[in-house]
Amino acid sequence: MEKLIHYDNLRSFAYSNDKLCDGQIKGIVLEFSGLGGQEMLLKDSDKAKDFAKRGIIFAVPYCNPWCWMNKQAVNYVDEIIDVLINHYNLSKNINIASTGGSMGGLSALVYTRYAKITPVVCVANCPVCDLPYHFTERPDLPRTLYDAFFHYDCSMEDALMSNSPLHLVDSMPDILYHIFHCDADTAVNKELHSDKFVEQMKKCHKINYHVVPDRGHCNLTEDMWKKYNEYIYQALIH
Repeated sequence: MEKLIHYDNLRSFAYSNDKLCDGQIKGIVLEFSGLGGQEMLLKDSDKAKDFAKRGIIFAVPYCNPWCWMNKQAVNYVDEIIDVLINHYNLSKNINIASTGGSMGGLSALVYTRYAKITPVVCVANCPVCDLPYHFTERPDLPRTLYDAFFHYDCSMEDALMSNSPLHLVDSMPDILYHIFHCDADTAVNKELHSDKFVEQMKKCHKINYHVVPDRGHCNLTEDMWKKYNEYIYQALIH
């Protein structure tokens, strides 16, 4: 199929704060949504305005809310990046940050592996890291994962492993990774996801890990949110 996304219809396919940016654009931050969280954003948030003041495009791709960053989602996001690069005549090596929480955290990690332009940093909040295990972790999950991968020409196990950060460690790009996980998370088990992933990543990649005590799923403290955003600013601006 021909590509349908162009600058004039971009807001139908993604939120972007680009019209708020003054002066030179220094980078692009992608924020991937959690499972089922795919509302269209009609107003500019304080976060979007803050990024714009720093010359950073903040984009939220409207991928399938059950996408799990499958092949279609990767291509969709690549197309959005191409539209922004072409419209603003940006460098093909523009600095990109890949971010998100929960399924969006998995998406942020997996996108670094398959993106046409490799991001320079990944910042993930309570990410799903072991996708084959996650298939069994909650009763609401198998339907979403089957929806995402049933069209793959392989077994379901192989499809899940191809999009599982824990199983992609050896082929992940050599960029900066920053992982946050709340230790009272009952939706995505910290010990079986981020703990295992970070342990393996430390053997071959640069990664920082922040455990947030006494907080539930993706519920970072104010200080941790500041650190989360500071990692993005540092990578894209400095």
